[in-house]
Amino acid sequence: MKVIVVDDSNVLRERVIEMLDELSGIQIIGQAANSKDALYSIQKLKPDMVILDIQMPGGSGIEIIPKIKQQEPSPRIIIFTNFPYPQYRKKCEEAGADYFFDKSTEFETLINLFQKLN
Repeated sequence: MKVIVVDDSNVLRERVIEMLDELSGIQIIGQAANSKDALYSIQKLKPDMVILDIQMPGGSGIEIIPKIKQQEPSPRIIIFTNFPYPQYRKKCEEAGADYFFDKSTEFETLINLFQKLN
């Protein structure tokens, strides 16, 4: 499974990448710190899965979900956020996100999802 990690925090991106690197069958093919770079990387690299933050420089992750979902083939999108409020979850689901996780309490759940899907 090819994955791109999109988050404005270098520390978080590195932590996610390190944890996913330990799983067999997962290939981190790119990372980005803002919406513009994320869209470019996703269009160019065609990942199977995108881990996406909500609040980033250059635009919200919520705003780019529909653009990501227009890709062929369309990658699955995991929203991984510090803003796990119901209104954000609803907006993300309506925009096309496949999963929604809280960075502070569901880090292990994110990893478990990759183990289950892989």
